[in-house]
Amino acid sequence: MKKVSIIGGGIIGLCSAYYLAKEGYEVTIFDQSAMDDGCSYGNAGMIVPSHIIPLAQPGMIAQGMKWMFNSQSPFYVKPRLDADLIKWGLQFYKHANAKHVEKAMPALRDLSLLSKELYQDFAKENNSFFYEEKGLLMLYKTEKVGHEMFLEGREAEKLGLKVDYLSAADVSKLEKGTKTDVLGAVHYKSDAHLYPQKFLQFIKKELEHLKVAIHSATTVQDFVFDHNKITKIITDKGTFDTDEVILAAGSWSPSLAKKLGISISILPGKGYSFTLKDKSHKPSIPSILCEGKVAVTPMNNDIRFGGTMEITHTGDTKINKNRLQGIVNSINDFYPELEIGMPEEKETWFGFRPCTPSGMPIITRSKKVVNLTFATGHAMMGLSLAPATGKIITEIISGKTTSVDTKMFQL
Repeated sequence: MKKVSIIGGGIIGLCSAYYLAKEGYEVTIFDQSAMDDGCSYGNAGMIVPSHIIPLAQPGMIAQGMKWMFNSQSPFYVKPRLDADLIKWGLQFYKHANAKHVEKAMPALRDLSLLSKELYQDFAKENNSFFYEEKGLLMLYKTEKVGHEMFLEGREAEKLGLKVDYLSAADVSKLEKGTKTDVLGAVHYKSDAHLYPQKFLQFIKKELEHLKVAIHSATTVQDFVFDHNKITKIITDKGTFDTDEVILAAGSWSPSLAKKLGISISILPGKGYSFTLKDKSHKPSIPSILCEGKVAVTPMNNDIRFGGTMEITHTGDTKINKNRLQGIVNSINDFYPELEIGMPEEKETWFGFRPCTPSGMPIITRSKKVVNLTFATGHAMMGLSLAPATGKIITEIISGKTTSVDTKMFQL
């Protein structure tokens, strides 16, 4: 039985382990953390076929420059003299064009729709993670943003997604959980959502039944090679033999790839969220508050708010209260009856989303190391794309034709 080692125990690594174990591989996961936090736990829980436009898009650089002077803005690049940041920025500039977006949209759609199908399969088996298909409301307050949302909706319709265009009155009829102060919304009816922590509990139990070995709080230190093949993984808890290696370490992937003599351009996009428990009065439909780029997700009896994308480094572990205040301000602006206050620091989650300069995930075989496969760089869509990524990784390692075309997900 082939031994597959997965470096990274976030949702991408866990889903990859699930499909590999189902295929009969002996799977081991290594993660430096206790695997009880990270992006997989604090994210918005959205499955978003609607998110077909990558972060690298026309106009994003100009918008980002404006936002850099606003401490509460939803997107921010933390300036510093750093070779990795300069390299990433140059590549981002290269990709931020209409041609790249045109190629990226169908690829992201196909990956997202495959993931949604796989989540539906999980939910049929055991919906302990509250999977629901209520779609996603893109709520907006201004004519300018409304026009931008309309144009994006038309692009999604061209790709076969179901979209409705709503007035303020239409929104109030649909969103019965609380009052909304908006000009209108675009309703992506193909989207879904779930409770991330509950899904992670579910998938970990599945992996336990499949006898997947999980080594948490274990740091991968180095690798042993035989020519251009990894034969052993050296950790602070011992050395492990392996036949295949999957690098799924999110924002920490570049430093591990460097040990393999491979350069990956990924920077962490720091984001925040907080969850209000047992709220009877709350929005009932997942939404994005467009002007503030804030995600709002009902999760059974709870409600989660999240937002900001701050391109930074993994040592940046302080909570920026101005960024958090920007999220709170947007919530109260769009939902005037909620009266949300600033959460305490202990109630605030933050995590690092692994952002590539192309805005596309990396799901591919290494051209340099014959038994290495990459599954990283999913930015804010890790949860949304995890099952599809895991299935494709399994197909790649098994030598099968992949379920979707992966040419846009190359290193």
